Amino acid sequence: MDKSTTQRSFLQTLGAVAWSFVGLRRKRDFDEDVGAMNPLYVIAGGLIGVALFIILLMGAVRLAV
Repeated sequence: MDKSTTQRSFLQTLGAVAWSFVGLRRKRDFDEDVGAMNPLYVIAGGLIGVALFIILLMGAVRLAV
């Protein structure tokens, strides 16, 4: 079975989402992940990433004020 057709785990999906947030994802890795990631994992990972980003921003504002 080809690696690109196997389903990615939740942690692997979180890693892919994290790299996407940063913008440092190789096209080859992106192409492999597109068909192998569970859409629910991607949505959950995106929500977790957004929540962490908001918490980070709120913490930075508290430190600045």
